[in-house]
Amino acid sequence: MEAAKAKASLKQLKPIEATKESFKEYGQVIEASPDGDEFGPDDAQLDLSKGIPRFYIMNLQDRPLKFSTITHHASVSQCLGSIGGHAWYLGVAKPSITGSEEIKSEDGNAPVQSHCGHFYVPPAIDDVCVFRISGPKFLKLNRGTWHAGPLFKADAMDFYNLELSNTNAEQSTHTSL
Repeated sequence: MEAAKAKASLKQLKPIEATKESFKEYGQVIEASPDGDEFGPDDAQLDLSKGIPRFYIMNLQDRPLKFSTITHHASVSQCLGSIGGHAWYLGVAKPSITGSEEIKSEDGNAPVQSHCGHFYVPPAIDDVCVFRISGPKFLKLNRGTWHAGPLFKADAMDFYNLELSNTNAEQSTHTSL
């Protein structure tokens, strides 16, 4: 029985084009707006209040269209976009941070405490979907949104990334699917 558990299952997911409507449960799709527009609901609604923001260009190599782990950042919203508007993909699942170890998921799974201290319910593989992001737009992930990627077909791509300065060191929680 343990050998069966250890053997990974493969699930093929059909990508959904990321639009404001299709992505709203996970965050926002931000598209170009005219210079001079005032701040409004179509702008990224950021939560960077728990640390020092970090905005940088991330060079990624060899990120094929597959994944076996998924990550969330419990303290920050995150923005990702490809430089040049090239197509890329992101696996996502809804945030599952809970207020305590007592709150169970709808399917009865008990929360796990992260190394950061917060409690979360790991997403089920059936709760993960994949979005295709193309053209001059970026994604703002809601705080706690699970994500795998960016993934892409090219050998390498550059992305801009807005998160906290300590997101990768202290604020990330990873889990296997």
